[in-house]
Amino acid sequence: MLDQPPSLERKIAPAALSRLRIEGDRFIDENGRQVILRGVNLGGDSKVPYPGGGTNHPSDFSDHRTVSFIGRPFPLDEADEHFGRLAHWGFNCIRLLTTWEAVEHAGPGLFDEAYLDYFAAICAKAGEHGHYVFVDFHQDAWSRMSGGDGAPAWLFEKVGLDFTRFHEAGAAHVMQHKYDFARGGRQPDRYPMMSWAQNYRFPVNGIMWTLFFAGRDFAPDFTIDGRNIQDYLQDHYLGSVGAVARHIRHLPNVIGFDSLNEPSSGYIGLDLSYQHVRWTPEKPGLVRPGLAWSPLDGLAVARGISRDVPLLGFSEEEKTVVPLRDEKINSSGTSIWMEGRSDPFEKAGAYRVTHNGDIEVLREDFFRVVGDRPVNVKQDYMAPFFKRMADAVRAVCTDWLLFVELDPFAIMLGHSFPDDTPDNAVNASHWYDFVTLSTKHFGYPDYFNPYSGTWLRGRVEIEKNYVEQLAFLRNASHNLNGGRGAPTLVGECGIPFDLDQGAAYKAFAAGDRSDAPWEKHILALDFMYNAFDTLLLSSAHWNYSASNSNDPAIGDGWNQEDLSIFSRDQKTGADDLDSGGRALAGFVRPYVRKAGGRLLHVSFDRVSGAFTAEIECRAGSPSEVFVPRLQYPSGFSVEAENAQVSHDDARQIVEIAAAGTGSLTIRIARR
Repeated sequence: MLDQPPSLERKIAPAALSRLRIEGDRFIDENGRQVILRGVNLGGDSKVPYPGGGTNHPSDFSDHRTVSFIGRPFPLDEADEHFGRLAHWGFNCIRLLTTWEAVEHAGPGLFDEAYLDYFAAICAKAGEHGHYVFVDFHQDAWSRMSGGDGAPAWLFEKVGLDFTRFHEAGAAHVMQHKYDFARGGRQPDRYPMMSWAQNYRFPVNGIMWTLFFAGRDFAPDFTIDGRNIQDYLQDHYLGSVGAVARHIRHLPNVIGFDSLNEPSSGYIGLDLSYQHVRWTPEKPGLVRPGLAWSPLDGLAVARGISRDVPLLGFSEEEKTVVPLRDEKINSSGTSIWMEGRSDPFEKAGAYRVTHNGDIEVLREDFFRVVGDRPVNVKQDYMAPFFKRMADAVRAVCTDWLLFVELDPFAIMLGHSFPDDTPDNAVNASHWYDFVTLSTKHFGYPDYFNPYSGTWLRGRVEIEKNYVEQLAFLRNASHNLNGGRGAPTLVGECGIPFDLDQGAAYKAFAAGDRSDAPWEKHILALDFMYNAFDTLLLSSAHWNYSASNSNDPAIGDGWNQEDLSIFSRDQKTGADDLDSGGRALAGFVRPYVRKAGGRLLHVSFDRVSGAFTAEIECRAGSPSEVFVPRLQYPSGFSVEAENAQVSHDDARQIVEIAAAGTGSLTIRIARR
């Protein structure tokens, strides 16, 4: 037994980061130990240029070729502060964001070399603080000009779309065009919270994603510089990935690349005129608030033809999402196609425009069937893309892992990954409590899901629901790596911190520095991490934004999202690493970082401080447990039979070396 008072320091020299490999559903280090990666996304504000590129600044995007992302996630001279804080909170892995635009904004093949050098320096700094890194080429809703982030604007010019007309045509939902900056604050009448995601159903996203993944099938005659549009788009994306890879190939803490954040399948697999307004066994997709666009609606609006599109919303009476009314879109008749350019899907025979200006379906199954072959999104399009991505990064470093993602709504429907996904793949699917994320309210103890119409009562039922959802996500990887399975690292997870109209911020501003204003946040995070422990999952928390603000117009600096675990607005002391943290008790918690064998069980009771881990030990390397002072302010005791226990107080690490093989139970308790 080790009885550790808070002031005693017994230091173990920190070891260099070990290379990781995959063995079944586990990460394994060079000493044969199972590794749990408890990571964080860095950061939400990396989606936009620095310093004034946040969505809280008006913009017409006319400067898109000259922007810079140097300074995202933070200036290099601030890196030690932020990486030191993240290590202090127990994180050992960074999902480091970049974007296609950050690398190739100036034009085709024109890489921002100064940014690439900066990005490599950030990766190296992360390694100095003990953080593994995997690179996330991030996107949401295709690009900043279409309501999200990711791709550079010059791609629209190549495709033939005029992004300056998107707003007038109603073809994209963009904060910089919808939001009244003089008014500020929340604006549910103009730009409802979390409404950015509706862009995936708007015309611009439908067109671009379909061309990116399936241009050869659905626009076979559409070429740019002698290449089909699909090849042109993917070649440039992978070219930017390769440019980043070459700049960081020498860094031992870099373990791989994410394939592409939350890819959309666009119109692929959809009936041309189908509007998803209600759940049916044949059409089981989630029915979400917002406009229920059909592909035909989107293509018509893009072409300048107005359409009446059903608007869906939550019905208090029916306790579910229902059609509310039709909204007329593009009454001005604005086409987003540039002069002399046309819709490639029209040319390929999806529809035609009649002599009186109406739109007529020619092939209802246009996006579902190619020749006589029904399309399969994951096998026909995602599997080849995963292979191209793996080839691109492994041409630079052969042992890098590929963190793969499918369309998140496909995962929700139970889709597994393609059978021929390249080896050394990790299931990096995302998970959020979708109700809490979309409503910015955590229902506890009575939790109502308006999307399913169901109630959950209390901790046990909510945690059980979380575990079931996460197990569903984890099981999607059963066929990866030749059927051997894969580790699951939940690539994004977290909660909004502006719950209940920012109630915690108001209490903080009024002088309350206790955990009381953060009680619901702490509970939601506690339930989430308990579920991760139950399933022994790795994760990457969304997110840490160094520029975060409590101002509802700003948040993480992007579309009024506010999920950052850190904010300068919560910072009260320059020398306190915990200062600036939000709801720390919910996510700064003990966990087994490295198990000297197979990890069998982990549990933590935040109220009592009781931590238990069971390991099937193998001869050789000791296990490591992160034991944060935040949870054990008066010290702790460790019980581990037939094992030698030591403590590195500076790193908040307990090392347990078993005397032999067999079962080892570790128990940690507050003093």
